[in-house]
Amino acid sequence: MADWKDGVRKVLYPAYEARMLRKLDTTKLPKHVGVMLDGNRRWAREVGQSTAHGHRAGAANIEPLLSWCDEIGIEVVTLWLLSTDNLNRPAEELAPLLEIIADAVDSLADVRRWRLHPVGALDLLPDWLSHRLKAAEEATRDVDGMLVNVAVGYGGRREIADAVRALLNEHATRGTSLEELAQIIDVEHIADHLYTKGQPDPDLVIRTSGEQRLGGFLLWQSAKSEFYFCEAYWPDFRRTDFLRALRAYAHRERRLGR
Repeated sequence: MADWKDGVRKVLYPAYEARMLRKLDTTKLPKHVGVMLDGNRRWAREVGQSTAHGHRAGAANIEPLLSWCDEIGIEVVTLWLLSTDNLNRPAEELAPLLEIIADAVDSLADVRRWRLHPVGALDLLPDWLSHRLKAAEEATRDVDGMLVNVAVGYGGRREIADAVRALLNEHATRGTSLEELAQIIDVEHIADHLYTKGQPDPDLVIRTSGEQRLGGFLLWQSAKSEFYFCEAYWPDFRRTDFLRALRAYAHRERRLGR
């Protein structure tokens, strides 16, 4: 019975996806998509596998997602792979997870289709991991392709704190007094010191696994983003789910704070 159902899906889903693509309004597609890759551990429990197996299954789904984004013409994708809170997980879970993330980023760099940019508090990561993330960025620096932010050791509050700290240090070097800085500081000054400085803010943020909360992802940048919450765990997230997110986004009237 399972094989029969799989066969039907293989026939029907491509046709359904092709129909969705034809009906997408290409004038209303996001330029920057943020994705919270959530649900690896719960997926693993449901299929009776180890947590590491769930993380590996999730890592295997990253390249397909980026290919779908490329196909649509999205310019920037931000992938949240590891939060600052995740760094407090037990060592027996965290150690293999860090290796899986490093291997996944290395694989994306080897493809040489996308420019990789690590975002997060890299100083909180083990030296070997931060070095590999920076090496992947350097290896893809000249690639003429979609920009992919790899958020590892990332927390929205930490990012804003780091941005303010960088701003203060910059003006201290210039000799600006606190009183002078207080008179001129505005939102653009802080935005210019975020991990994603110079990039467009995300138009669409997708979170998998059925959770409907931001959890600290791109807190500053997502102030005017549209959100799409998908019930599927990340390892089960399909092209169909992605196209549904784009369709929902295209159907919304974006007010952008107005």
